Parts: sequence; C-alpha cells; structure tokens
Amino acid sequence: MGYRENLMSSEGTSFPGKTYTEVVLEPAFNEAKEHLLGPMMAINKAHLIMLVEQGLITEEDAKQIAKAILGINLEDLRSSSYTGQFEDLFFQVEHHMLELAGDVAGNLHLARSRNDMGISIYRMVLREKLLTTLSSALYLKEHLLLFAEDHVETLMIGYTHTQQAQPTTMAHYIMAVVDSLNRDIRRMIAAYNNCNRSSMGAAALTTSGFAVSREKMMELLAFDELIENSYDAIGGADYLGEVATTIQLSAINLGRVVQDFLLWCTQEFAVLKVAAPYVQISSIMPQKRNPVSLEHMRALLSSCVGNTNTVLTMIHNTPFGDIVDTEDDMQPYAWKSMEIMDKMYRLLAAVIGTMEVNKEALLERTKKSFATITELADTLVRTDDLSFRKAHHIVSGVVKKAISEGLSANEITLPLVNEIAQQVIARDVTLQEDMLRKALDPVHFVTIRSLPGGPSPIEMKRMIEDRNKQRASHLQWLQKAREKNQHALEHLDKVIHEWGDV
Repeated sequence: MGYRENLMSSEGTSFPGKTYTEVVLEPAFNEAKEHLLGPMMAINKAHLIMLVEQGLITEEDAKQIAKAILGINLEDLRSSSYTGQFEDLFFQVEHHMLELAGDVAGNLHLARSRNDMGISIYRMVLREKLLTTLSSALYLKEHLLLFAEDHVETLMIGYTHTQQAQPTTMAHYIMAVVDSLNRDIRRMIAAYNNCNRSSMGAAALTTSGFAVSREKMMELLAFDELIENSYDAIGGADYLGEVATTIQLSAINLGRVVQDFLLWCTQEFAVLKVAAPYVQISSIMPQKRNPVSLEHMRALLSSCVGNTNTVLTMIHNTPFGDIVDTEDDMQPYAWKSMEIMDKMYRLLAAVIGTMEVNKEALLERTKKSFATITELADTLVRTDDLSFRKAHHIVSGVVKKAISEGLSANEITLPLVNEIAQQVIARDVTLQEDMLRKALDPVHFVTIRSLPGGPSPIEMKRMIEDRNKQRASHLQWLQKAREKNQHALEHLDKVIHEWGDV
C-alpha cells in the first residue's frame, strides 16, 4: 500500500476528512452551537413569517413548519458533539426540521442562502456582544466619574514627556480618561449602527426571483437598515473590521491608563493603594503588595489588541465576496476581543472604586516641585510688562540657581528672583513677596486655570455634571437598542407559537 492509500485509510475517502474535521469543522460547530444557534432560529422564524405574508407558502404548510421549529430541542443541540454526519450546524438543524415536518420544511429555504443568512447571524451576534461591552464601558464611566468627584481638589503633578510638568488634580487626569472612554463609547455606537443592517434577501449573491420582502425581514429581526446592494450584503466585511478597530482602540486607550496606575502603585510614586481583594502577597517577600489585578489587565488588554489584529489581518486581501476567511474562522477572534473588553471594564471599575489615593504625599510633592514655575513666569508678564519669552528666561535662571543651591520650589525667595532679573533685564522686578508666594502656590495655580477643560475645581465639577448627562443619554440609547432586539425576538416567538401550537 502506497503513502496515498495509507493516508486515505486514516483520513477517510469521503467528506469530511478526519484532520479537516478536527482542525476546521469541529471547532466551527462548537462555536456555532454556543453563539449562532439562537440567531439562526430567529431567522428561521422571521423567514417563515415573511414567506406567509408574501403568499409564497400556505398557512397550512407554515403551521407544519412552525411545529417543527418548536420541536427542535435546542439544549440537546447545544450539548451535542460534532459527528461529521452533517457539514455544519445549519444542515443539522435543517435535517431535524425535515424529520419533524417532512419535505414541506424544505420550503423554508426558499429565496435565501447560507450566504445572506450567515451574514445576518454574525451581525446579530456582534450587535449583542457590542451592547454587552458598551454596558460595561458605561459602568466603568460611572465609577470614574464618582472617583473624579471625590478628587476634585486632590492636587498632583501632571507629567509630559514623563517629566514633572504642571500642577493639576486627580480629577483632571481622570476626566481625561473619561473623555477618552466616551469617544470609545461613541465609536461602539457607530460600529453598532453599521453592524445592525440586514443582509436577508440577498440570497447567494443576486437576490431572488421570488417576491420576498427584504424590508419585512429587516423589521422582524430588529435591524435598523437594509444593506441595499445584494453583492455588498454578502461580500462586505467592513462591519466586522469596524468593530475590531473600535475594540482595538478601546483596549489601547485603557492599557495606557492601566500602565499609569501600575507606575503610581510603586513605593517611589506612592500615589495609589490597590485594595486587598485585588493584590497578592509575594511568596518570599512579606512586605510586598503586588497589584496583580492591574498587571493582568495590562496583559489581557494586549491580548485583546492581538485578537483584533487577527480579525483585520484575516480580512486583508480576501476576495470581495462570500468567503469563509471572513466567517467561521474569524468571528471567534472578534467575540473574544469583546469578551475581554467587557471583563476589563468591569474589573477596572472595581479596582478604581476601592483604591486609596495618598492625597497628603501628592500635595507635599506638588508644593516642593518646580511644576508651579510656569505661573511665576506668567506673573512676571503681568507685574513687569515683560514678554513671556523674557519672563521665561528669568524664571529658567531662577530654577537653575535654586537647584544648584538645593532649594525646592516653595523655598525660592524674592532676592533670588531679583538676582537673576538683574542678569537678564538689568533691574529688580516689581513683583512683591506675597505675589511670589501666590505664584508658587499649587492651589492657586490650579484654581485660576478655570478655562474650559482646565483643572479648576469649579470647572471640574461642571465637566463631571456634563459627563454624567452624557452617560445618562448613552444608557438610554443602550436600553432602547436592547428593548428593540428583545421585542423582535418575543414577537417571533409569539407568532410561531400561535401557529405551531395549533
């Protein structure tokens, strides 16, 4: 027996081959029975209702098919194993319906294809997973806003280029995170809107000669729009790419914040203390409180980016048409990425809601820091009618002199300022001692920065109130989307039960 015969005896001589089953069909079946079965049955119900309304099948036949739909044991299917008897879940469901209703059940596939049906199934799955992720994002936003509200007056040093820059507040930093998250939320809603469009009625590629109603299928399945061009309906994959890029950017944005939090948990920064449920103690060093929750978040968010990259790479250079690269093999990576984001949003909310901030250390560090020095330059512009560049030159010299003498910012004296002023403008400044002290006071620095988006407590409170209103609006959108989807499923069940229980 030659090598070909040996391989055939092991793999089998008919579809599906043993290794093909193991590598492709069985994993796809397992994913499908967990994620796709519900939407598949919803489409069966909707298509049956539409066919009756269009007069393409009789009510009598419809009742027989409805009984078959209701007779399928979905839990048995979800717990079943792939046997190779059927290529995939679709054909297994169809087989059960033919057994229960006879040949008439074959009419349920009138004017539809696994192409338009599969795309609609994927879109229905994605929209639900997007809503779950969006809900968790809004949950995190709620806790970020509560945290910001507690720290409107918590002074800290803001950093640029990883160097101490200017005094700000913890609320100012957190509100920047809130606004970044809000853009992620808006992108998720936009991705949902582009995803929630119906392909049904496109059939394999060119629609059908039967007078089906694509609009009715859109309505019954709670899609917001129709993918009008039937080729685009089965060939376009950018809805999935948009979801992937949206989730990818969300993971990257959150990862940057987690990285900051990890740095702030070090003894050197001593800014944050993660609560006991989210730290682990070293097996050998009893003094350690390892913020492992944040470390896991950082790693998992990176894995999320990897999953979304896989989605985009699998779409890249595929033909513009129905093709499995953009279906069974790819979808689980998108699902996994959204599952990770859902969990990371909820975990970070729990960590933020329970962690402590070392306000005293932050305040003392800010007072001693030269981060306030920008305000001294601004003050010299006001008091001495200097150009900002000239004032900047004087203050730069003051900082260098203070550092050389081992002085902190709050130890700078007026004589020191005048010493440098004499070198730069050949005279003393008119600045008074009380004005110098105020210019170097981080509380004053923050308070007067009340322009829109500045760290002033008054401005922060305004922004927190506004972002809470944004959150309420997004929650309302989320509720309406969920209710629309749920009501559509309930309507399908109601009609099918009315027909099938007769």
